[in-house]
Amino acid sequence: MERRIQLRDELLLQHPYLLFLLVVIGFLVMDPFDLSPVGGLDFRPVRNHVAPYNQVMESWPRDNRSRLGQGNLEFVDEIFGPESLEFDRWGRGPYTGLADGRIVRWMGKDVGWETFALVTHNWTEKLCVKGKDSTTSKQWKVEQQCGRPLGLRFDKQTGNLYIADSYYGLLVVRPEGGIATPLSTEVEGKPILFANDLDIHRNGSIFFTDTSKRYNRVNHFFILLEGDSSGRLLRYDPPTGTTHVVLEGLAFPNGVQLSKDHNFLLYTETTNCRLMKYWLEGPKSGSIELVANLPGFPDNVRLNEKGEFWVAIDCCRTKIQETLIQNPWMRNIYFRLPIPMRYLARMVGMKMYTVISLFNEKGEILDVLEDRKGKVMKLVSEVRELNGKLWIGTVAHNHIATINYP
Repeated sequence: MERRIQLRDELLLQHPYLLFLLVVIGFLVMDPFDLSPVGGLDFRPVRNHVAPYNQVMESWPRDNRSRLGQGNLEFVDEIFGPESLEFDRWGRGPYTGLADGRIVRWMGKDVGWETFALVTHNWTEKLCVKGKDSTTSKQWKVEQQCGRPLGLRFDKQTGNLYIADSYYGLLVVRPEGGIATPLSTEVEGKPILFANDLDIHRNGSIFFTDTSKRYNRVNHFFILLEGDSSGRLLRYDPPTGTTHVVLEGLAFPNGVQLSKDHNFLLYTETTNCRLMKYWLEGPKSGSIELVANLPGFPDNVRLNEKGEFWVAIDCCRTKIQETLIQNPWMRNIYFRLPIPMRYLARMVGMKMYTVISLFNEKGEILDVLEDRKGKVMKLVSEVRELNGKLWIGTVAHNHIATINYP
C-alpha cells in the first residue's frame, strides 16, 4: 500500500500540469466562492427521461415558410411579460398578467390598457412598476412581494377570473376586478411554491400546476438545470376549500388544459420536453399517457373551438444538451464553471426561437408554425385561437404577437 501511494505521489510531481488540472477541477466542483451560476445553491442534478434527440427531430415536421415570422407585434413596450391571454364571456380582452404583478385588460384604442386586478394588498406602483425593465432581473428583487400572475382562466358561467400566481398560489377575482381573493396557498400543510397554470372543470374543481417544491419562479431555470422532479398537478375543491395532490414527481409541470368533453386533461412537462395526458373519466381514469415528445421546451397548452390543442414551445434541443441531460455529473461540473449562464447556454448550441404546434386528441400533429429567425417572438408562453386569429403571449418580452389563422 505504501509503495502505491509513493508511486502516485511521484507521478503527480513528475507531471505538474496533471496536478494543476486536478486542483482546478476540484476547485470548480467545490465552487468555494460561489462564482458559478449555481453558486450558493444546493445543486443536485439528476438524469431526466427525455426522448432521444434524433428520434424526435428526424420525425418532427418543419415549417419551411417560417410562417410565424410573418406575424405582427402588438402593444410593443405597453405590456410586460404577458404570459397568459384570456377573453371574458362578453368577448372583451385580451386580459393578461404582467411581470409587475398586475392583471390588465385591453379596453380599445380610445382607453388602452387598464389595471383590472392585483394579487396582493402589498402591491404599490412605486415598488412594483418598472416599465420595460419588468422583464429583467431588476424586477426579481420585488417579484415575491408584488406577485407574478401566470395562468388565467375565466369561469364563463360566473364571470370570475381565476389566477395562478407564482407566489400567491391560486386566487379568484370577481367580474368587476379588484384585489384577488386567495383560494389555495398550501397543500398537505406545506406552501405551494410555484403555482403556474390552471383550468376549470365543469364540476367546479380547479386543476393547477405547482412547478417545484424546491425552487420558486425567479430560480425557475435551475429546475431545468438540475432536472428537479418535485412538481405536482393539484386540484382545488371549492365546496370544501381543500387542495389535493393529483400527480407528483413531475419535471417542471407547466401548462394544463382540459379536453372539450372534460374526459381528460393535458399537461406539459417542460424539462422532459413532452406533452402528457391524464384521464379523468372512463376505463382509463387515473392513468397517464404520453401524447407527444417535443423538439423543445413547452409552456402552456390551450384548446380551440374544434377541441384541438395549441402548444407553445421554446425551441430547440441540441445534441450537446442531451449529453448533459443524460450525465448529471457533467452538469455538476459544467454549471459550476465561473462563467455567466448566457455564455454557458451558447456553448451547448442553444439558440432559442419560437415553435407553436397544433395537436388533435390522439396526439397527431395537425400543424406547425415556426419563427426560426426570431422576427416576431423568440420566447413563447401561450397560444390562443380566436375568431380567425392566433394571439401569442410571452413571459419574457414586452409585447403580444398575432397572426391570422388559418
